[in-house]
Amino acid sequence: MSASPHRPPLPPFTAETAAQKVRMAEDGWNSRDPARVALAYTTDSRWRNRAEFIQGREAIQAFLTRKWSRELDYRLVKELWAFTHNRIAVRFAYEWHDDSGQWFRSYGNENWEFDEHGLMRLRIASINDLPIVETERQYHWPLGRRPDDHPSLSALGL
Repeated sequence: MSASPHRPPLPPFTAETAAQKVRMAEDGWNSRDPARVALAYTTDSRWRNRAEFIQGREAIQAFLTRKWSRELDYRLVKELWAFTHNRIAVRFAYEWHDDSGQWFRSYGNENWEFDEHGLMRLRIASINDLPIVETERQYHWPLGRRPDDHPSLSALGL
């Protein structure tokens, strides 16, 4: 069995490397590229996403493909909440709309656990969706990476 590719920053995390890992995850998810995002997870990674239980990189890629075909114009902001040796807790909010044009802001928390190569082997996500009107949107950057000068969740009061 070949060794897993390294995905720095690697554990043990510091405040700086944990924040860097969070931003890298946010950037990946904002790409809305299921194949690219799935590479950040171990081949046997386990997820709980809302009430759905997923295992393995292929299942993660399929899940993300379904997600982004339903959650249109998706834009995400993640923020570091806490960290230890190989675990990171984040909070996040993302905005999206469905195919009828109804906008939502989805709020949540994630607990992540990484292997020694920096790949995520466990992701536990709790998420709630709040219907919003388009004028309540706070994420207006062009699709893709959030600009560095865009306010954080804390700065936005989220």
